[in-house]
Amino acid sequence: MSLPPEKASELKQLIQQQLLRMDVHGRIREVLAETIREELAPEHQQLSTEDLMQALRQRGIIDEVMKELKFVTDVNEKERTSVPPKPSTHFVDREPPVLKKANIDPTRRYLYLQVLGGKAFLEHLQEPEPLPGQICSTFTLCLHFRNQRFRSKPVPCACEPDFHDGFLLEVHKDSLGDGSKMVDATAMLSISDPVHMVLLRTDTFGETTLVASYFLEWRSVLAAENGVTSIAVELLGVGTESKVSVGVLNIRLEVYPQLNKVLSPDITSTQFSLERQKTAEKERLFLVYAKQWWREYLQIRPTHNVRLVKIFAQDENGINRPVCSYIRPLRAGRLLDTPRQAARFVSVLGYERAPVIGGGSSKQEQWCTLLAFLCRSKGDCEDHANLLCSLLLGYGLEAFVCVGTKAKGVPHAWVVTCGTDGTITFWESLTGHRYIHCPINPDDPPVAQQPKPLYPYRTIGCVFNHHKFFANCQPSDAVELCVFDLQDESKWKPMSGEAIKSVCSPGTVSSVPPFPPLCSSTIDAAVTSNEIELQLRILVSEHRKDLNLSTVWDDQLSYLLSPALAAYELERATSISAGNEEFQDAIRRAVPDGHTFKGFPIHFVYRNARRAFATCLRSPFCEEIICCRGDQVRLAVRVRVFTYPESACAVWIMFACKYRSIL
Repeated sequence: MSLPPEKASELKQLIQQQLLRMDVHGRIREVLAETIREELAPEHQQLSTEDLMQALRQRGIIDEVMKELKFVTDVNEKERTSVPPKPSTHFVDREPPVLKKANIDPTRRYLYLQVLGGKAFLEHLQEPEPLPGQICSTFTLCLHFRNQRFRSKPVPCACEPDFHDGFLLEVHKDSLGDGSKMVDATAMLSISDPVHMVLLRTDTFGETTLVASYFLEWRSVLAAENGVTSIAVELLGVGTESKVSVGVLNIRLEVYPQLNKVLSPDITSTQFSLERQKTAEKERLFLVYAKQWWREYLQIRPTHNVRLVKIFAQDENGINRPVCSYIRPLRAGRLLDTPRQAARFVSVLGYERAPVIGGGSSKQEQWCTLLAFLCRSKGDCEDHANLLCSLLLGYGLEAFVCVGTKAKGVPHAWVVTCGTDGTITFWESLTGHRYIHCPINPDDPPVAQQPKPLYPYRTIGCVFNHHKFFANCQPSDAVELCVFDLQDESKWKPMSGEAIKSVCSPGTVSSVPPFPPLCSSTIDAAVTSNEIELQLRILVSEHRKDLNLSTVWDDQLSYLLSPALAAYELERATSISAGNEEFQDAIRRAVPDGHTFKGFPIHFVYRNARRAFATCLRSPFCEEIICCRGDQVRLAVRVRVFTYPESACAVWIMFACKYRSIL
């Protein structure tokens, strides 16, 4: 096997550094002197290379050097030499135990981004130094660049967090043809995609908070001497703190392999200026058009000014973006198989309203970019609806996000799909529930039977996706009266598709961030299920001990609860109920005559056993089982964790007991 010149040079340098570090040269001289003195006759003063190697092997020096070098054999090496290089696919979001030197393909161009510590995180100025083994709050940095995702090792929160991570970002086009070429500095200058960096804080209870979201302009390295530059990036807060500095990261950028020719700083600054001007002009023209469109909409009916027609929304950085830019057809690869499974995945992501400083019931608006939402694994109803709409569009459905209200006039967002047969289906992104919409005709006589809506929605102001926007201009904005004939301009006022495309189309020079790919789960479902179940057994036993009650577990009964939990999740994911007959038959056989069986299933989207147990005790039905008194009481608990992309999970727990009935 022949190595390319770059690889051979790199390998020689590695070996040379290791030999110097271990002082192998000095040890070889000692062995050489000892061998000549002891093992050679005076008349043979010449020592061959084979003799020296044999002596080094006998003393274990060669084995020690090879062990220290830690070479890793790549089982795919033969395949890699015969198959042309391919663009990076989605990154499996696993936390690396140690930093390893990556294999660099000399025919490709890379950007090596190093995070070399932080400073001025003043909120953590008084943070005490964590003791060894002590659980503390941590910072984690998540990155996305051109369909590649990375995550740093967690570091303790501090005024100067000890970030020391390197990320090898491959610079390539989305297609295989362009991706197989080596891009030069001029071609790289035309790649306007930024490096999206999201900083998260995880507290001691495992709760994550979005600290900062930053778009790094990396192309300044193209004009740096030797293709290396260091920059200090000031991170600003999110939401109401989007103008407040939260800290500074020291970042080093380097291009691999080294550029043959660097660009002039004037060329890069001119390119950046032209891109900003082009984007600003497009946004200005769209704003002018949107104002004119809104004036026309208000002239149709004066009451339209109170309808929830949302044209722009603020992201986590406080930047106003057209709502259509938050949607893009998103394919989940092999991570999700069906639209209903996608709806289930979105529903198990946590729900959290944007925090508001101060009292009052006003809602802080914050539509997160997709990376910030996925990394945090929780967000508001708009974040859920945007993600679900994007996934349904990826499955080829005609999907739109609806903006309106629920009961008591609470603003809300959900998803609607329009079938080719005219079927209108509402998808609630927070629960995964689906509702068929049959509009009520107000002109029907009173005796006519009208459909009773099952959905919780009250009014609807507008619907939109990545290239269409419609405002509701029907006489009433009540959802139950709404007709979803989007082609009828007397019912829905459309926006110009060209105007939307000018600011929301992917691939154009605009301020719209690219969408990251979904990552597969890093959670081992079986191991996690066992851990939570064991913790719950301990908590139940302790709780009963406080009540002076003994605890006897029935392992067989616990096992028999598994089919029920699997059936519950299947029903949530597919709306199909199955397996209930077998479960009931098994329980009847397991519970003797004269005994009573009680079971209580409950569902969570987090893996904190103590928190789940406290929630269960608030239910009188569950407390009755856990605190069961009687003759021959046997307790059972079963936990089943179902994993989804982005390490989201549905946790089903069932507590049960059987005891002898005494009248």
